[in-house]
Amino acid sequence: MSNGQAIRGTRIGATPGLHSERGEPVPRQHITYWCGNGHETALSFALYVEVPTEWDCTCCGWPASPDQDNPPERRTAKPYKSHLTYVRERRSDEEAEDLLAEALAARAAARGERSLF
Repeated sequence: MSNGQAIRGTRIGATPGLHSERGEPVPRQHITYWCGNGHETALSFALYVEVPTEWDCTCCGWPASPDQDNPPERRTAKPYKSHLTYVRERRSDEEAEDLLAEALAARAAARGERSLF
């Protein structure tokens, strides 16, 4: 047990982190973003970078902007469509039946069998 006088968080031989040894820190600007739900996200950027106009809220994921009074609207996400859904949008059931019959006939001909269709 220590007597409460130990220095914690350092190691033997550690030197103080002086700016002259590590270099000067980059000047920063602090920007606060607000989403449509009223969440606040505070970020810091280097002065020389271009600050984004929108940022995803860390609480809800909605888009956020630096303008607290006019936050951006939530974008609607397109529902997931499978490959079969896209195929059904392009072709009717009759066209699909014709294509299937042609493919089965070609497969049967390649095997040397008689087509059932």
